[in-house]
Amino acid sequence: MLILAALAGLLSVPVAVLLVEVIAALKAPKLEPFEVKELNIEKRVAVIVPAHNESVGLVPTLQDIKPQLGAGDRLIVVADNCTDDTAEVAAASGAEVIIRNDPGRIGKGFAMGWGITHLSQDPPDFVLFVDADCRLQADLVEGLKRVCHQVQRPVQALFVMRSAENSPVNHSFAEFAWVLRNWVRPLGLRNLRGPVQLMGTGMMFPWNAISSVPLASGHLVEDLKLGLDLAETGKAPYFFPFVTVTSTFPTSFKGTENQRQRWVQGHLATIGRFVPRLLTAGLMRGDVNILVLALDLLVPPLSLLALLMVVTMVMTSSVTVLGGPWLPTLIAGGNLLGFIFCVVLTWFKFGRQVFPAQELLSFGSFALKKIGFYGRMLIGGTASQWIRTDRSTPT
Repeated sequence: MLILAALAGLLSVPVAVLLVEVIAALKAPKLEPFEVKELNIEKRVAVIVPAHNESVGLVPTLQDIKPQLGAGDRLIVVADNCTDDTAEVAAASGAEVIIRNDPGRIGKGFAMGWGITHLSQDPPDFVLFVDADCRLQADLVEGLKRVCHQVQRPVQALFVMRSAENSPVNHSFAEFAWVLRNWVRPLGLRNLRGPVQLMGTGMMFPWNAISSVPLASGHLVEDLKLGLDLAETGKAPYFFPFVTVTSTFPTSFKGTENQRQRWVQGHLATIGRFVPRLLTAGLMRGDVNILVLALDLLVPPLSLLALLMVVTMVMTSSVTVLGGPWLPTLIAGGNLLGFIFCVVLTWFKFGRQVFPAQELLSFGSFALKKIGFYGRMLIGGTASQWIRTDRSTPT
């Protein structure tokens, strides 16, 4: 019985964190004075685009970046372990191309580190990382540069994922979960004057920050790891939601499942590896930023959190019906109600466009698919380190 109560109690932590973040996000974001101040000092930016077999979708990304660069800025594509013509396409589009071939060390982190090593010969003032399949808002580089100069910390733009037109995969639930994860929760933390997690693209760093941390790794969610590493050095990421970088979900079932598996497994691995260390460091130093990121990291992916709470509720209520104590059931029920409140509040304020009410009719099939997904993930083992997301339409 104590085990069930402890399990329900542990789930109360991420639910409470989620509730605080969602409520804090209800306040509309306001520009800070330094976020609108012009940057009168010439500062050089290097944009690094890590690319692994991305020749098909790379050109639009580069076309979005190039008009935003000044005379001393650089656009660098890291063609990492490519077997297609990514390097040639990037060079033809006017990018500076560096090629990395090291099949024994595959991972986006390795590509990012390769780019930083290349830049160390002539360091810029700021480095911006952009994924090879993203589209950029027209003033993104200038906005991030202005804010990064003022805060002297990593700055994260708003990263939005949308469904591709005529996609055979229904991404309504995924889009809603993404809104909660990458828009609502970071906005709540911003409104509370807290730091946020890095999101993998649309991330700008002062050179002295990005050159001081190890990047070369095959970690599945290198963005989370990088943000946490920097937070431990006193450079916790800052959220600037007024500029946007956009990408699309995969248009094939295989690509969708592979992408989600990498995200989930990487997130869970990061929780196990970083949370104890961050909590210890935050408490010993009295560093609120580190503690905030540790608590935020404890919130697992939305569908997994929902599944854990439902399973806990079924287990605790079954024991109660058989004559066991009420406390575990009350805790589990409170968690479930708090979670539902967060989801409903998010939907009313932020999610009605991406997740229409009629989509609720398909919730049963979605839940079954998720149960199957987590089952296959447990049986199938660990996801690959860095595989280009399959965006082809199944025939």
